[in-house]
Amino acid sequence: MLKSVWVLLILTMGLTGCAFNSVFVNYPSQIAPYRQQLSSDAPTANINELADNISGNDGLLYAQESGRIMQISGDFTRSKTYYQQAIDAYQAFDDKATVSASQLGAGASSILLNDNAIPYRGPGYERIMLHQYQALNYLFSGDTQGALVEVRRSNELQSLEQARYQQSQKSVQDMANGTIDAQITQLSQEAGTVTSSFLNAYSYYITGLLHELANEPNDAFIDYRKAAQITPNNTYLQQDLIRLAKQLAMPQYDEFKRRWGDAVLPTEDQGQVVFIVERSFVPEKQSITVPFSIDGNWQTASLATYQPQRQLLSESKIIGLNQVLEAQSIANIDALAINALKEDLPAALFRQAARIYAKYQLNQSSRSSNNQMNVGAIAMQIFNVISEQADRRSWLTLPRQAQIAREFIAAGDYNIGLNNSQNVQITVKPNRTTLIWAIETGNRTRFYSIII
Repeated sequence: MLKSVWVLLILTMGLTGCAFNSVFVNYPSQIAPYRQQLSSDAPTANINELADNISGNDGLLYAQESGRIMQISGDFTRSKTYYQQAIDAYQAFDDKATVSASQLGAGASSILLNDNAIPYRGPGYERIMLHQYQALNYLFSGDTQGALVEVRRSNELQSLEQARYQQSQKSVQDMANGTIDAQITQLSQEAGTVTSSFLNAYSYYITGLLHELANEPNDAFIDYRKAAQITPNNTYLQQDLIRLAKQLAMPQYDEFKRRWGDAVLPTEDQGQVVFIVERSFVPEKQSITVPFSIDGNWQTASLATYQPQRQLLSESKIIGLNQVLEAQSIANIDALAINALKEDLPAALFRQAARIYAKYQLNQSSRSSNNQMNVGAIAMQIFNVISEQADRRSWLTLPRQAQIAREFIAAGDYNIGLNNSQNVQITVKPNRTTLIWAIETGNRTRFYSIII
């Protein structure tokens, strides 16, 4: 029995060391150096090392991270390539009608090891934002039609992910444990008023903006309305709805005017500036260890969680225009991530229960016939502790918060700045839109602009 135990441990650990990147080395520690580099002058210095992992078990996640890093650095072409690899990986998940041999292997390993052995399929909000960011790649590369294709897919996914979530919420036997109950309560508090991970006002806003820029005001109104239902207090969204309702002679115009005031329309010599501001990074998952006792044998289960967050981000101040413009939050991406973890909790608890029972059975089989603890049982106990790692994988180069601002101003050149960042020059043309995308990563803010 002792020999078989050690063979199992050596083979399992050896195989997973080659095939699974995050089984024994937690994902946040792997990505931390790349997040730090995004505050430097060389944000893509080691991008090839990261991209080399795209063919592995966490390939979809590494493709998303690689695409985002290149996007932040302004290389929209390479970002588009990496994002497409992630999109293809999601499609491969969708197309799998039967369980492959590789899936069976991953399932067996996850029973003995941890959830990091399961191939990474990102939560719904990550997939939605992937298409949104691919749309921005197309837009800033001058391909408006390609951008529209991606944002329409993003919108479609918001509905599909909601349906998928509702279908997956089948009854799962609860694991009565005070620690788990406390974590559920904490996550609910941290999520605040955001109640789901698959309804993203930021994505709806970008879709609406692109429809409006493509002279499709009816479609733009629909998407702005969806965004406003999720983020009702954003005054820029309110103004967009009033303006389009007036332009389209909609019956809602009188109601909107009564609630939010009349529409602000441009004069002939004015253009409009639209700001998309992304700030900081989403938080990384932490882990908690929950002890269980089965017939006197102690087992441990590691679950992912989010720790209480820092204070809310302030509204960004945009200087250099006719007046100081304050950007307002359109989406808290950290709240979407917290809700995604809550939504996955029933399935995660089910897997934990199966894993605990499997390890208990291995412990039982490693005991000697006279019921005395032997070396094999000790080895299994050690292996259980080492192998039980919470699944802390998530897309960590996403922003913590997205903000928007919008104003009609006279045509001309302007030197603008965001908060304490260095000023950059933008150009505003009559009857045109200047879109400015500001990405704040640590102590560094990068600006990208395009006239449409």
